[in-house]
Amino acid sequence: MASTERAATGSGLNISIDKMGEHDLLEVCAIEQMCDLSMWGWDAYHKELQALPESIMLVARTDSTFHDYEILGFIVSRVIADEVHINNVAVRPEFRGQHIGSRLLRSALQEAQQKGATVARLEVRAGNQAAQRLYRHCGFEVDGRRKKYYREPTEDALLMGLVLAHNTAYE
Repeated sequence: MASTERAATGSGLNISIDKMGEHDLLEVCAIEQMCDLSMWGWDAYHKELQALPESIMLVARTDSTFHDYEILGFIVSRVIADEVHINNVAVRPEFRGQHIGSRLLRSALQEAQQKGATVARLEVRAGNQAAQRLYRHCGFEVDGRRKKYYREPTEDALLMGLVLAHNTAYE
């Protein structure tokens, strides 16, 4: 399902949402670093790729003819029982605001629902307003807080959740 979704953004870029592969990991790690995510690194992403079919790992890909890269963003999530946990979502800073993050998130939520997930959960830095807007736009609501959850810098995490059954906000 994910590999067939293609669309042009407002900037005219043709973007496809594809399953992440091992060959994508160097670019994924570069995006992780430039977006100041909690560091997973190549080994952790590689290990998560091996956790299939529970893992949902997608990339937003574009034609690399005009760039030194082809991955614009990525999402990593995992279905456990009837719940999908969103671990990481990132988009290259120069491509933010073009709905790439919401396309990645919606694609992952749809795939998770197909795998039997009825609830989605995530943690987000309390100070990360842009990410919170993305998650709210896709239907997530704050339902808790973890004090001093993040390190470097130390920051609280907001817990956000979304009921997937009969929810169309992410479709």
